[in-house]
Amino acid sequence: MMTLISTLTSFLAGGLPKLLSIFQDRQDKKHELAMMNAQKEKELALVERGYLAQAKVEEIKLEQVSLQTAMEERSALYQHDMEIGKGASQWVINLRASVRPVITYGMFLLLVFVDIAGFVYAWRMGTDFQIMLDYMWDEDTQIIWSSVIAFWFGTQAFSKK
Repeated sequence: MMTLISTLTSFLAGGLPKLLSIFQDRQDKKHELAMMNAQKEKELALVERGYLAQAKVEEIKLEQVSLQTAMEERSALYQHDMEIGKGASQWVINLRASVRPVITYGMFLLLVFVDIAGFVYAWRMGTDFQIMLDYMWDEDTQIIWSSVIAFWFGTQAFSKK
């Protein structure tokens, strides 16, 4: 039961950023729809007055402003990332980026080492395979390992667009 709860919690924790981005996306789309309605009303008013060419110019200007805003946002994100690593060597920056994967690899290697050592010990002691398996792959090990896997693969599943 704890394995199921732990797996579900880890999977959902991996998807939390995506869930938050869905809410943000919903607000963005609502705003864009309001902007499109205002733009459409403006275009209709311009067409009625015979200013169709002016409407196209305004549309191009609006698109340029949107592109400029997106470019500035991306630039601000890059600047923020550079400020975090400012003054650090490339080795430190790479080390900081590898913390979570290294911990995951370490957990996996520890699991493999403990299981192999336990298997060899139990085999030499003449322990029955089913009893050996119950000790090596107990509920606590299942909880920990399912949490790690659900978090990593849950994050990957939610980050796909």
